[in-house]
Amino acid sequence: MLLTLDISNTSIKAGVFRGDELLANWRIATERHKLTDDYGMLLLNLLQASGIPASEITGVSLSCVVPPLRSVFEDLSRKYLHRTPVIVGPGIKTGVKLAVDNPREVGADRVVNSLATYRLYGGPAIAIAFGTATVFDCISAQGEYLGGAIAPGMVTSLESLTRSAAQLFQIELVRPPKAIGKSTVTTMQSGIVLGFAGLVEGLVKRLKAELGPAQVIATGGLAEVIAPVTDVIDVVDLQLTLKGLKLIYDLNV
Repeated sequence: MLLTLDISNTSIKAGVFRGDELLANWRIATERHKLTDDYGMLLLNLLQASGIPASEITGVSLSCVVPPLRSVFEDLSRKYLHRTPVIVGPGIKTGVKLAVDNPREVGADRVVNSLATYRLYGGPAIAIAFGTATVFDCISAQGEYLGGAIAPGMVTSLESLTRSAAQLFQIELVRPPKAIGKSTVTTMQSGIVLGFAGLVEGLVKRLKAELGPAQVIATGGLAEVIAPVTDVIDVVDLQLTLKGLKLIYDLNV
């Protein structure tokens, strides 16, 4: 079985594959101060709770955009699973040609999502990841990564707003009943949820003007919030990154 790990700024997504089947997946908060043993014991407990023996993990594939945690999870893989992980980065086969000015600037998660999008859904395509940032990745008909756009994430924007405005507070990010809010909560939900839907629609329109007709694939924790309030998203695949990590592992091992 294969363990896949996507380590991002806000959360860590983990999944276990048996062949092409995703047996189990989890999402935990990213905590930069935690050590190898902290995450190791947490991972073992998650595996045990899902009835997956750690001894049956035969491979590990991971991407990491949090530099301090890269070595933590590399050590975890060796110490607790006795496996050398495939880490997305220089020297790793990805099957994705990076047609951008500086390929080294492209985050590992963007490469993984682009590969998964092209392999699973074809191209041209636009992959949108709703996370700490809202990331738009454009993939050509030939599977090349062409670049894209990065906007603030919904939670990031909400946290910035509540920090800066004394009378505003944290709210649940769900679709408001109407665009015209009748309370502080619904006016904020309109501005954040419907506002981000407008951002997505505007950027997709501009990207398609340059890319041509393309499928739009959404992933990330808040994809299911935005997809119902816009008609520009064709597919929601919450496990896109984990599937991409499996594809990269298969390319390299």
